[in-house]
Amino acid sequence: MKTKYSSFLITLFSFCLLLLAVNVAPCLAADPDMLQDICVADLNSTVKVNGFPCKANVTEDDFFFTGLASPGATNNTMGSLVTAANVEKIPGLNTLGVSMSRIDYAPGGLNPPHTHPRATEMIFVLYGTLDVGFITTANKLITKTITKGDTFVFPRGLVHFQKNDGDAPAAVISAFNSQLPGTQSIAVTLFAASPPVPDHVLTKAFQIGTKDVQKIESRLAPKTK
Repeated sequence: MKTKYSSFLITLFSFCLLLLAVNVAPCLAADPDMLQDICVADLNSTVKVNGFPCKANVTEDDFFFTGLASPGATNNTMGSLVTAANVEKIPGLNTLGVSMSRIDYAPGGLNPPHTHPRATEMIFVLYGTLDVGFITTANKLITKTITKGDTFVFPRGLVHFQKNDGDAPAAVISAFNSQLPGTQSIAVTLFAASPPVPDHVLTKAFQIGTKDVQKIESRLAPKTK
């Protein structure tokens, strides 16, 4: 029991350091500094601001979320699932400049190449082994294999990915220096936009034929019931 408790404390301490690290330089953060103690997001407001307006009636549930406790279902095309704990799930995060996610990977699962336009991301491996990496604007791939207890950083705005090449599930907790970092999956952004990106743009950019573009678009189109 003592060993399990010590392991829990080490994990908790490690993640606290991770959260501190992503928010250690407010002047470089994606979100502006807060101007008051709290500003719980009114997610139902019709007022349009850069963020969310503050609601009047605040409760403890505005600062609480249980969604990261259990593994997410990974029985999908990519074999991965991102469970976000951002301002849309925890209204009390409004103006605080931080958020988290849990990412679960089936064996062979991929969190496909994507970017977060408003945040740097740090991941902490809960269990399993992952191949991770990001690409710089000089087109240099920075990649590494990470495992339980490891941490890896993806700089703000750069294309990055995680792949579980093992034969067992994997999971990470990710931290962001934004209450709503945003995610743009490269393939979905280009081949499933609405209205669609013109075929002639995609054929020239990827040096492929129109039929290839249409085949990719059909595979990435939202599933309808």
